[in-house]
Amino acid sequence: MLKRIFGTPAILLIAAASAGAQTAAETQNILNRLDRLESENRRLSEEITELKNELAAARANAETQTANQPAVAAVPNSAGAASQVAGGEIQKPSVSERLDVEETRTAELDQKKVESSQKMPVQLTGMLLFNAFSNGASSGTNLVDPVVASSTAGQHLTGATFRQTVLGLRFFGPQLPGGGKVSGSVYMDFFGGTIQPNNNLFRLRLATINLAWKNTTLTVGQDKPIIAPRDPTSLAQVAVSPLTGAGNLWQWQPQARIEQRFTLGDSSEIRAQAGIFESNEPANSVPAEYSSTLGVWRPAYEARVLYAYSHGNRRFEIAPGYHAGSSRVAGQSVESRAVSLDGLVRPWSRVEFTGAWFRGKNLAGLGTLRQGFTILPSDAVIPVHIDGGWGQMTITASSRWSFHFFGGVENDRGLDLSGNGITRNFVYGGNAMWKLAPNVMASLELTQARTTYLISGTRLNNHYDLALGYFF
Repeated sequence: MLKRIFGTPAILLIAAASAGAQTAAETQNILNRLDRLESENRRLSEEITELKNELAAARANAETQTANQPAVAAVPNSAGAASQVAGGEIQKPSVSERLDVEETRTAELDQKKVESSQKMPVQLTGMLLFNAFSNGASSGTNLVDPVVASSTAGQHLTGATFRQTVLGLRFFGPQLPGGGKVSGSVYMDFFGGTIQPNNNLFRLRLATINLAWKNTTLTVGQDKPIIAPRDPTSLAQVAVSPLTGAGNLWQWQPQARIEQRFTLGDSSEIRAQAGIFESNEPANSVPAEYSSTLGVWRPAYEARVLYAYSHGNRRFEIAPGYHAGSSRVAGQSVESRAVSLDGLVRPWSRVEFTGAWFRGKNLAGLGTLRQGFTILPSDAVIPVHIDGGWGQMTITASSRWSFHFFGGVENDRGLDLSGNGITRNFVYGGNAMWKLAPNVMASLELTQARTTYLISGTRLNNHYDLALGYFF
C-alpha cells in the first residue's frame, strides 16, 4: 500500500501537476521532499518486517521452551514488563513484552517532546523562583532587590514575589560550511510592569545566536558588556545582576562580537573577543529640559583578552578589557572610556575566588549608577569619573551545600557631581544554598548597602531574602 501511495509514478504525477504553478526551484524542493518521504517509508516498512520476523521466531522459541519447563510465576520489574522466575533463575522478558514497553515509551516521548517548525532540537529551560524578602527603612522603591540605600527613610517592608522567575529556550541548528554549528538561546522574566502580583509583564533578558567553528565564534544578541561577563552568585538578585551599582557592570544590551581561541599546549588557552556594544544612554539621569537632546542609542566598541590555565581541579583565569564610546547631549559629545580586569582563581576543587575591577568615565550606559555625566549651569557637559569592582569567595562544602561571600563598591568622583549625588555605594553580604533535590534549590541571603551622598551623608539598608528555585 505504501509503495502505491509514494511510488515513483505518484511522484511524477505530483511533480507534473505542480510544474505550471511553481518555479523550477520550488518544484525541485517538492521532488526532494517526496524522495525523502519515499525513502523513510521504505525504511520503516523494512524495519516492521524485521520486527515481525523476530517476534514470530521468538514466540516459536518460547512455545518450545515452555513445553519442556516447569510452571513459572510472573514478577513485575521496574520497566513495567514481566520477568519469569523458574527454579530460582530470573529470565529476561520476552521480545513481545519488550516491544510493548518500547512502544509505550515512544508514545510518551512523542507527547512530551518540544518541536520547532524547522525540525531542529529545542530545549525548554529556566527557573521557577519564589522570593520572600524583608527590607530596612531605606530600601526606596525597589522592594525586591534594592540597589542602593535611599537618602530618605521610609518603612520597613516585607513581601514575596514570583516576578524573578526565568523562562528560556535553547536552540540547536544545522551545520555550517567549514564544520561549524548554529546555536542560540533566549531568556525572559516577569519583571516588567508594576510590583502588583497581577500586573507583571514579560521582559526580554538575554538572547544570543552563535555561529561557532572549532576556533572561532560569531555572536549577535543581547547580553552583558563584553568586558564584564562574570556575575556573583545569588537567587535574591536575579531581575538585575547581583551588585548592580556596586562594582558590577551588567547592562544587558544588543551587541555583535567575534571570539578567536588559541590553544597553548594541553593546559593553557587564550580567548580574544572584540565587538560593538549598544550603550543604554537613557540610563543617564538627565534634567528634564535637556531630555530631548539626549542621543538614545549609541554604539560603543569593546575588546577583551582572556588567558586561562588548568591543572587537574585547579584553574586560573585573568582577562583585561577596554571600552570606548560616547554620549550625545545638549549638542555636545561626552567621551565614555573604561579599562577593566576580571579573573578567577580555583586553588582547590571546593574553593573559588572570582571578581572584576574597572576604571573610567561616563559609564552609566553599562549599568553603573545613573551618573554618567553632569550638565553645569553654563550648559557645559562633563563626564563623571568612576572606579569600582567586586569579589566573591565560593566554598562548596558538599554536593548539597555551598556558601558565597561577596562585596562590591562603586566610587563616583564628587567633584564631577551636582546636587545630592552618590559618591560611594558599597554592598556586601553572603548566602547559603542548599540543594534539596537535583533541580530544587533553597537559599538564604543577607546583604547590606552603605550609600554615601554628597549632602545626606551615609545611609544603610539591610536586605533579607529567602528563595526557593525549581530548575527545569
